[in-house]
Amino acid sequence: MEQRQESSRRGGKLRNRGEASRLDRLLATNSRTFGVAVNVCRIVLAATFIFSGFVKSVDPWGTAIKVSEYLNGFGFEGLDHYRFWFAIWLCAAELMMGLMLLFRVRLRLVSIFALLSMTLFTFITFVIAVWAPVEDCGCFGDAVKLSNWETFFKNLFLWPMSWLVWYSMRGRRIFVFSLREVVLALTFASLAGGLGVYCFCHLPLIDFLPFKVGTDLYAAVQGAEEPESVLIFRDKQSGQLVEFGAGETGCWENPALEYVDSRLEEGEAVEPSVGEFALLDGGRNNVTAKVLAGDGRIYMLCVQRPDRLGARCEAALERLVRRAAEEGARVVCLTPGDETGRGEMRFGRAAPVPVYQVDSQTLITLLRARAGVVTLDDGVITDKRNCRDID
Repeated sequence: MEQRQESSRRGGKLRNRGEASRLDRLLATNSRTFGVAVNVCRIVLAATFIFSGFVKSVDPWGTAIKVSEYLNGFGFEGLDHYRFWFAIWLCAAELMMGLMLLFRVRLRLVSIFALLSMTLFTFITFVIAVWAPVEDCGCFGDAVKLSNWETFFKNLFLWPMSWLVWYSMRGRRIFVFSLREVVLALTFASLAGGLGVYCFCHLPLIDFLPFKVGTDLYAAVQGAEEPESVLIFRDKQSGQLVEFGAGETGCWENPALEYVDSRLEEGEAVEPSVGEFALLDGGRNNVTAKVLAGDGRIYMLCVQRPDRLGARCEAALERLVRRAAEEGARVVCLTPGDETGRGEMRFGRAAPVPVYQVDSQTLITLLRARAGVVTLDDGVITDKRNCRDID
């Protein structure tokens, strides 16, 4: 009995080897065609990884937001604190992998990572397409929007390419690097990682968002219907979230509630557009047209968390407010917090500036920074700066 089982196992191994050898002989007889196919697949994969990694690396804030959606969708909210580091690492790894494929750097090793990545991405996008825990995969950032099913079929198309590239390199050694490969790998790693860190600390090199420089914000707001917004508060005692309409002002005076966020009436996941830009004053009235109206320059100071504004950033904003006064320009402060109830905000010893509430998602779409300034000239966005770059 044992002899028959051993014989069966040996026969199975021989059949597998025979099938592999037949495939190798088939590829050998068509070596030129096979080589062309491998190179085409390698270049297509490289171009996809480079484009995907680049458009997400230049906007690490947007990638971090998408990472948060994934973590919340799959029940890993506790890891949300690391979303920025993971976003920068993920984009850098993807960009580096594409560059290594394109320049043929340690193809045996990178083909393994490419195959594993495409296998994982294909599985995840299938889960997303079927159960929809996130609205879209964000595989190309804000540059190209694909539906969940489009993303899955895109990965299903690329997976055989990654397998073919891996199969063609299976006979080579994995961890043997030439000097050229070491230099290129380190260069690619530095460029890919540095790009993400730079864009996080400053602003995206390329702005794919609706509030880009050159956008006529005033004209867009004038031509749009006033959006209905929902205010989200948290009960301090129970921790339960409670929603109120924008006209229900009593929630702001209730000491048992604390402001959390706001969203558009149509749904939580609506991507802010230029026409949905809305400013609320201390009385929760929409004053967007009033604030943006008129000729001349307006400095819109964008502050995500006024209570966490660093001393250096506050000093930079103070200097900007003083300079605006000398120029005769107007200055307003935009924040999603309940500080709008005060009506004014002061930076350092500069004169106080009027402060308005804006939807938090709209604010981070307007400026990818914790704090900074957006400059409008005659209603047109002419400049955007992180707080680090104001001077």
